[in-house]
Amino acid sequence: MDVLIIKLGASGDVVRTTPLLRRFDGHVTWLTARKNKALLEGLQTPVALRVLDWEDRSTLEGKEFDLVVNLEDDIEVASIVKSIVTKRLFGAYENTGHGMSYTKDSSAWFDLSLISTYGREKADNLKLQNRSSYQALIFSGLGLEFAGEPYLLPPTRKSDLEGDVAIASEAGPVWPMKQWAHYEWLKSRLEDAGLRVNYLPARPTILEHLADVRGHRCLVSGDSLPMHLALGSNVRSVALFNCTSPWEIHDYGILTKLISPLLNEVFYKRTFDVRATTAISRDSVLDAVLQTINSEVRVL
Repeated sequence: MDVLIIKLGASGDVVRTTPLLRRFDGHVTWLTARKNKALLEGLQTPVALRVLDWEDRSTLEGKEFDLVVNLEDDIEVASIVKSIVTKRLFGAYENTGHGMSYTKDSSAWFDLSLISTYGREKADNLKLQNRSSYQALIFSGLGLEFAGEPYLLPPTRKSDLEGDVAIASEAGPVWPMKQWAHYEWLKSRLEDAGLRVNYLPARPTILEHLADVRGHRCLVSGDSLPMHLALGSNVRSVALFNCTSPWEIHDYGILTKLISPLLNEVFYKRTFDVRATTAISRDSVLDAVLQTINSEVRVL
């Protein structure tokens, strides 16, 4: 097959889409954002993979594919889809005169999205009720069964930042309630227990960031890119879910999920409520990290 995958970002979403590469045969072209090319180039895959920068998207015009998988939901990306010849389209497209729409076989995922035919409020409610992982939803729509295929990530050089526990405390402006309020307290208690603890710093490149994650035995974070980098690197993790779905994330047997007692109240809201940043107790996070770090079982 000759397949085109369109997944630009966010970076964590790109990473969690990579299991598809384990199930396709033939050639795959992946159109992504420039900042995410480094996550895809040099992967050891069973397919011949070509990674295409979004700025070079015009080279796709008039090209033919057996399958186009478009996991983006905006008009600009949909215009590229319209210029491509394909035997099968899976995902979002521009429905002339009616805005964005999506194929029936991709409805399990896009019914939960911003372009859901049900509207935003019901889509968020469906997302809250959903108990399938992102991979399971995408795989099933494509006629595949998700069997826990792991992420694919590129090799990295060894980081100069190493330790027992890495803390990824940043949440970003889109989801301010993802940021837990007690990371400094956690760091202090873990260091009291004799552990080497580092905050993950900002790095010039995403591969340096990936190397930092790989330099630790355990990662503590919110629902974020570092969590996905750890999952793809067999680094055990503790993730705090303050306002987003824990069920969409496949844990691969190495992720401990701590779910906010306020999740139903603040689910998928991009506003800020300070209660959401403190609802998961300090002791529950400390206990989860210590239990994780003390486990001698390492998933290979």
